[in-house]
Amino acid sequence: MKLLVLSDIHGNWPALQAIQEDVDAVVCLGDIVSYGPLPRECITWVRERATHVLRGNHDTALAFQEDPKAAGFKRELAQATLEVHRRTLSGSAMDWLRSLPTQVRFRFDGYDFHALHASPSDHLFSYRLTPELSDEELRKEVQGAQADFLCVGHTHLPMVRRAWSTVILNPGSVGQPLDNDPRASYAVVQDGVAEIRRVPYDVEATFAGIRRMGLSIEAAEALIGILRTGRPNSFPRGRGNSPE
Repeated sequence: MKLLVLSDIHGNWPALQAIQEDVDAVVCLGDIVSYGPLPRECITWVRERATHVLRGNHDTALAFQEDPKAAGFKRELAQATLEVHRRTLSGSAMDWLRSLPTQVRFRFDGYDFHALHASPSDHLFSYRLTPELSDEELRKEVQGAQADFLCVGHTHLPMVRRAWSTVILNPGSVGQPLDNDPRASYAVVQDGVAEIRRVPYDVEATFAGIRRMGLSIEAAEALIGILRTGRPNSFPRGRGNSPE
């Protein structure tokens, strides 16, 4: 049996559409919204196909009108695009986002999974679980997980690492990769083996959508720069959501 693990779609519908895996189940680790131009389409796809869905920090910010506490270089971009998404999404979509859990445990193909958005100690906001984290610190973060697979997202950095008997799996970001590879990132788990996979998508369609969002020129081009390179970039402060 085959499980598709997705995270951090961020309204990037062309990237999500490009994932064409034949699977038995889907788990989405959160952050369906923010940054990208088509959150409604992404939410519809996840609602129709995902077996388990978690609420990420951007989903929480949108649904409860809170601060997503995005990484510093993206904070103003997050606020600007969340304002657009608040005007775009229906009450039904917002109610659904509010209803989502921040963690879930399930069993698939004989293996125990613990899924959440960021980390066991902080389900929504911690950026500690990165590929560069030392083995010692990794074990501290995941101790007590009591699962064969701990699935996390949030950092946009794909990772498959082991701590004791637990495999820590971060599928990377579907909609906004930050590991120097702009292709959509996701993971599959099959026969107890986790594998990161990448797929190219129609980035120009996403760029066109971003330019239609009503953002400032600087904000739109900053978002496009991140998607074009798969790398963080800087953004001039104070110009996040005023159209020009």
